[in-house]
Amino acid sequence: MRGLKVGLVEASDIASGTSSRSSKLVHGGLRYLEQGEFSLVFEAVSERRVLMDIAPHLVTPLGFVFPVYKRSRRGVFTVNLGMWLYDGLSLFRSPKIHRNLSRKEIAKEEPALDNTDLKGAPLYYDCATDDARLTLENALDAQKEGAEIHTWTKMVGFRRDPAGRVSGARVRDMITGIERDVDARVIINATGPWTDTVRGGPKPLLRTTKGVHIVVDHSRVPVNNAVVCFHPSDGRVLFAIPWADRTYIGTTDTDYVGDPADVAADADDVRYLLDAANVYFPAAQLTTADVLSTWAGLRPLINAEGSESSVSREHEILVGSDGLITIAGGKLTTYRKMSKEVVDRAVALLRLTAPAQDFREAHTARKPLPGAVGWPQDDNLASVIRQIQEAGPVDEPTAQLFARTYGMRGVEVAASIRANPELGAALVEGRPERLAQVDFAVAHELARTVRDVMIRRTQLYFRDHDQGLGATERVADRMAMLCGWDEARRTAEVLAWQAEVAQSRAWKE
Repeated sequence: MRGLKVGLVEASDIASGTSSRSSKLVHGGLRYLEQGEFSLVFEAVSERRVLMDIAPHLVTPLGFVFPVYKRSRRGVFTVNLGMWLYDGLSLFRSPKIHRNLSRKEIAKEEPALDNTDLKGAPLYYDCATDDARLTLENALDAQKEGAEIHTWTKMVGFRRDPAGRVSGARVRDMITGIERDVDARVIINATGPWTDTVRGGPKPLLRTTKGVHIVVDHSRVPVNNAVVCFHPSDGRVLFAIPWADRTYIGTTDTDYVGDPADVAADADDVRYLLDAANVYFPAAQLTTADVLSTWAGLRPLINAEGSESSVSREHEILVGSDGLITIAGGKLTTYRKMSKEVVDRAVALLRLTAPAQDFREAHTARKPLPGAVGWPQDDNLASVIRQIQEAGPVDEPTAQLFARTYGMRGVEVAASIRANPELGAALVEGRPERLAQVDFAVAHELARTVRDVMIRRTQLYFRDHDQGLGATERVADRMAMLCGWDEARRTAEVLAWQAEVAQSRAWKE
């Protein structure tokens, strides 16, 4: 959109690393106020407003209940002052202004929450999101504007000119094994926890910390809003967040050393989260048997001393002596602003060699993402659901899933079922996901593997009681037909998908 010719190589699937393993929130970071990071909070709440405008189907208001007990570090008055500051930093453009709930109101709003010695609870508002979809729609929008996007394509080495500056890369298709050289006048290293591996050098830029979430049935922890919890052992902030028919709880924050590809929940992580949940929701008495799924991701934080939770979430952009631009740190909420800044830096380098080239200004703050094109200005979800049901024979739960997953593109997915009724088959009996989503993922959403579809296009990996394993054969058969796989490739896909599920369950052993 700024007049650049752009290529993206992603070693696996779009958002397969940290970007699909967050707390799935677009938020200002209320706790950063306590750390005095006012500029970070202001930046984040400003971007939250932008994302609500350009992706209303993916960034949706969510209430947060902040219970204050007699044992709490801060009283109701102090917490309320923090809420006013939080609303003020957003220029009072939060989805809703916070309000204070009495003990009686809390019992009605969140009946499962422990009411013992409860003094009050402010209710404030941030946003929930589908982090993988938010990332994907940015990639799809870039592709529509002319970017070349190659998933499952790994950068295996830089190419350099006689002066030692990076001038391209050797890339390998991880599925076909084919390698080729790519030339580029500027290269941006935006690889999250792999930043230091790609960048090289003796001094690490990052301090990676692991964040784990667990998923349980909503009936076991029936929250209506996200509930802010402080862990009883170390006081760390975590959340219990409603997620349709599920609730997820997280996150941990522990230093991690090792291959980012191997990050997974362990038994200590799961127990840590269960312990906190059972303090705040004592009637649940959750055990490991209640955990349906887990996910673990690495925060690519800028290296600093102190406890894991105290490390700043600010981002940094560095230009090496070889011309490589590296961006690290930051938060999902501020991705768009980070992106603008890093492209500004790329443009500055390009001006040195092509001063006459026309580089346009960014306007990503105003351009809706693909699923938001045509979204009702009054944010009327019911009208979108009606349009989807009119386009194809789908029930209301499926229409709602399509609306929240694809936005206005859900009309196209539903229409494909009318054209080919077999695509209306459920991927898992009793759930709203449909076979049409597999076709749409392959044809329009860069999906190349069974893992892409099951984890990041449908989320069955997180939401289904069996993590989607029961749908494996159906999805593999459909993708084999669509992609022209032979039996060996189909078998390899099934085994790779099953291994991914097994890794997420390894904590049970």
